[in-house]
This record gives sequence, C-alpha cells and structure tokens, in this order.
Amino acid sequence: MTEKTAVVLALTSRLLFAEPAHADVNIGISVGTPAPPPPIVVTAPPQLVLVPGTAVYYAPGASFNLFVYRGRYYSFHNGLWFHASSPTASWAVIAGDRVPQPVLAVPVTYYRIPPGHARKPGAGPPGHARGPKWKKGGND
Repeated sequence: MTEKTAVVLALTSRLLFAEPAHADVNIGISVGTPAPPPPIVVTAPPQLVLVPGTAVYYAPGASFNLFVYRGRYYSFHNGLWFHASSPTASWAVIAGDRVPQPVLAVPVTYYRIPPGHARKPGAGPPGHARGPKWKKGGND
C-alpha cells in the first residue's frame, strides 16, 4: 500500500466513523415595545383636589387617571403606572414598586377610569386601596 493510499483510507475511515458534531445554540428573542403612555391632552393645568386624609391630589376633570404627589404626576393606565414631572412633560413607565405608597393607597373611587384588569371583585392596581363600598360588601 502506498503512502497516498494509506492517507486516503485514514481520512475516509474518519469520515465513516466520525462522531456527530455538537453545537450549543442560544437564541434570545425579545419581542415587545415599551408600553405607550396614557393618552394625555392637557390644554390648561388641571384643577387638583386633595384626596381626603392623604397628601395626594387627583384631577376629577381630567379624562385619565391623574394623581399628584410631592410635585410629581402619576397615572395608572392599561395596567401600568406612568410618571412625569408635569402633566405636559413626557410620561414614562414606572415599576409599581417605585410608585409612592400614598399614591397606591388612593381608593379606586378617585380613579377617573377604574382599573379594568381586576381579576376578582374589589381588586385593582397592585397596592391600591379598596373604596368605601368594599366595607359594605359591594364592588368598587
């Protein structure tokens, strides 16, 4: 057997008895866009009213949920909290655990648009307080 034939046989045997190749493949797909802010149209500063027994104000004449606490604006819209430095500033999503507790404690009766994602009667946005009807056995 010639040297050339031996090399060809060696290569051929490696191809016939080769182990399958293993490759680690990691695919990560992040689909989604940031949640849109609430549809806010402010033509004049909204009239604010103090929520009784709190340091939080709400805007009863606004077409969306608008709360003000310590000079910052908060809104609950489509299951998410948003915040801004003023009602005409850009709104951004804020994690529910970053919303000040006094804002979360506002009874749902002060919401312009009641939370629509409630899973059971009396439930609302994470951390919110139940309104006065809850004590009487009713729903907010």
